[in-house]
Amino acid sequence: MDAISAAQDRYGRLPEGPGAGPEPDLGRLGLDQLRILRRETLEQEADLSYLRRLLHGRMDILLAELDRRPGARPADPTEPAGALLERLPAILTDTPSTVRRSARHVTLGPPRGQQSQLEADALMGDVQLADLAAHPAEELLAALERLRSHEREVSGRRQRLLRTADGCNAEITRRYRDGEARVDDLLAGGPL
Repeated sequence: MDAISAAQDRYGRLPEGPGAGPEPDLGRLGLDQLRILRRETLEQEADLSYLRRLLHGRMDILLAELDRRPGARPADPTEPAGALLERLPAILTDTPSTVRRSARHVTLGPPRGQQSQLEADALMGDVQLADLAAHPAEELLAALERLRSHEREVSGRRQRLLRTADGCNAEITRRYRDGEARVDDLLAGGPL
């Protein structure tokens, strides 16, 4: 069960919006409940970020193998030649983004949640990367499409979690701004 579902079961629901599942009614939650929901949501988002990294790495490896094959597309002169294993560092290296985004601290590590760990384990067994050259292109393309579909689903879940965390932050901020919560209570040892 994810943080949003758990919060819905514990704290109530909002009506469903278009394209989005029901989300917790943040206005009905206590300050402590908001903080717990935010923390749980961000932990699950970190797990999904890890899954997305795995998916992207596997997709990059499959694309590199497909591109290596004759007739797939013209060779890239900047890409080192050689066996796939020798090219892995170049394949898996992220290029700097040209899009400016707000900074967010990201701690990347194995998933902490059991569901995310099981999902990561299943992902690692979906497409065997040991001998990609032995697989026909059609099989690799089918595997690539499965990975892309899974990545879209994981990204959607991750975006929903981020919206919930942002909503928690906005509601906490509003309560302090409007005087419903007091900084003195927090400084006196109240829960974070």
